[in-house]
Amino acid sequence: MSDAEGTVKLETAGFDARFPNTNQTKHCWQNYVDYFKCVNARGEDFEPCKQFYKAYHSLCPNEWISKWDEQREEGTNPSNFNV
Repeated sequence: MSDAEGTVKLETAGFDARFPNTNQTKHCWQNYVDYFKCVNARGEDFEPCKQFYKAYHSLCPNEWISKWDEQREEGTNPSNFNV
């Protein structure tokens, strides 16, 4: 794909000192929760929220994201997404 057609730049989530271990499960979950808290507080167009989105999509398996999305929509997700 050339630059004229448009390219997609893939990036992984950067280092987060809160999660220094190699197991990134908690890092994945926290970015998922932080994204929806940010969106609820500031809206989807708020640029800093997009960093959380990129991070959890980089770290979390798609199956987890799908499950959490379903739980969130049903109101059964254990996290509080309100600020």
